[in-house]
Order: sequence, then structure tokens, then C-alpha cells
Amino acid sequence: MLYYLFEYLEKFGIPGAGMFHYISFRAGMSIILSLIISMLFGKRIIYLLQRKQIGETVRDLGLEGQMQKKGTPTMGGVIILASILIPVLLFGDLSNIYVILMLLSTVWLGFVGFLDDYIKVFKKNKQGLRGTFKMLGQIVLGSIIGLTMYFHTDIVVREKVLQPDGTPMMQVVESDQTADPNAIVVTRDVKSTKGNVPFFKNNEFDYARIIGFMGEGSRKYVWIVFVLAVIFILTAVSNGANLTDGLDGLAAGSSAIIGVTLGILAYVSGNTIIADYLNIMYIPHTGELVIFIAAFIGAMIGFLWYNSFPAQVFMGDTGSL
Repeated sequence: MLYYLFEYLEKFGIPGAGMFHYISFRAGMSIILSLIISMLFGKRIIYLLQRKQIGETVRDLGLEGQMQKKGTPTMGGVIILASILIPVLLFGDLSNIYVILMLLSTVWLGFVGFLDDYIKVFKKNKQGLRGTFKMLGQIVLGSIIGLTMYFHTDIVVREKVLQPDGTPMMQVVESDQTADPNAIVVTRDVKSTKGNVPFFKNNEFDYARIIGFMGEGSRKYVWIVFVLAVIFILTAVSNGANLTDGLDGLAAGSSAIIGVTLGILAYVSGNTIIADYLNIMYIPHTGELVIFIAAFIGAMIGFLWYNSFPAQVFMGDTGSL
């Protein structure tokens, strides 16, 4: 929201308003605000959870000192959700499709996790929300994201192609005298089912190759494979994070490290110069994801202050999903 406010104020020549055009500035502001929210308001939320006697139920895994964690406040994921959503809403470009998808995913999975924690704590059901319903929620969300990524016009990749000299295209990148002296290398934004995967040619893997054995007619079914791949990735990552919660600092610490890596990749793949230099697929508009990831990192670090040994709170499924 502040992004649009300062974009409007820039028209009047107000000094400093143009800073909001820089992803690095907004990412810095996002991580600072996220840290402030999680560290300053986190203690109050923990105190509220203690008053409501919202405690952790522990699965006996045979770990030393594990049962001592019983009764530790849970549902601390609300701290994480607030620390992510507020900075992104303030500093992010809310018209960016990638930001919209991340906000949808955060709210959606946060709500599913909240239902699970609510049933465990208030209904005194240790099993929580049935696994079938949790998986259904993840599959539906994965389907929405996969279909959006495949069909939305703003989600494209930029590829280099050879064109005869003089052909009107988007941008001339370089001349190619080896392949064809009368051809030039240009770029174009195209819909694609490719993704960056190491150890494949050009570090790219095309999901269409999975059903390539079916012949040319298989192209019309590629979207099904792509959506299934997105569903698998989303459910695997979500449940993987969910399994790490319950031990002091494990989920928050590992998530913060992962967030830093993903933030670097998002920035690099959204910068045409760096992406070309590092031979990474350039995906327009993904740089805006750095704002979300910065808030995510700040939320994890701030939450880790209360979640490290001895843990004062666990994120519960509200945060770990």
C-alpha cells in the first residue's frame, strides 16, 4: 500500500519518494518491519497463548527431553503470519501475480494449519484435522497455483531465439555470425513449462518431456503434468516443514536459511543481466518476490528469538504448514 502511495507522491517531486521503486530498499524495509513485529509483539502473543492455556501436545519420538516440551504454547504461527503479511501488504506491489500467489498460499495454508491447531487444543483431539482434509487443502491450493502459472499471461519466461536480420522482435541481444551470418539473436517472452534444474542441459528441465513419448499430440496434455508437478512440490515442501516443528529452533532456523537461498534465486532470476551471466532462466517480474522473502526471513529470525532453546513457543501447524 505504501508502494502505491509513494508512487503517487513521486508525481509531485517529493524527495525520496522514488526510493520505493528499488526492490533492495523495499526488501530492507520489509525485513526490518517484520523483525519489529515478530520480536516486539511476539512476547505479547505468547503471553496471550499462555493465558488461554494453548499448549503443545507432544508425539513421543524417544528424544531426550522431548516430553518436557509438553504444555509449551503453540499456535505461534500467528506471529509469523502477521510478520509476513503486514510488511508485504505495505511494501509489495500487490498487482504482481507472484506476490498475489504467495499471499494466497500464506493465508490458505495458515488457515488450514489454524484449523488443525484449534481442533488439537480446544477440542482436545490429539490427531487434529484429519490428514485427508489437510492434503485436500494442499492439493486444491496446488491446483490453483499450477493453473494460474500455466494460463496467466504475466507468468512467462524470456528466451533467446534466432531470427532473420530485420525481423521485428522485442530486443536484439547479440549477433550470431557462427550459426547464420544473416541472423541475429533476439529475446521474446513466452509461456513455458521449463524450470531451472541442475544437471540438465542448460540447467533447464521441460516438464513436457515427461509425456514426450506420446508424440506431438501430447502437447495439449502438458498442462496436466505441469499442474501435478506443482501440486507435488507444494505438498512435499509444506509437509516437510510441518514435520520439523516441535523441536527448539529447528523449523524456524532451517526455514530462515532456506529463505535466504530462495531470496537470492528470486533476485537473480528476476534480473536479466545477472540471470544471463549465470546462465539462469530469466523470469520477468519475479524480483518482486524478494519483498515477500525478506518479510519471511525477518519473521523466522524474530520467531527464532522465542523458539530457540529453551523454546517459549512453537509455531504449530498454523506456521509450519
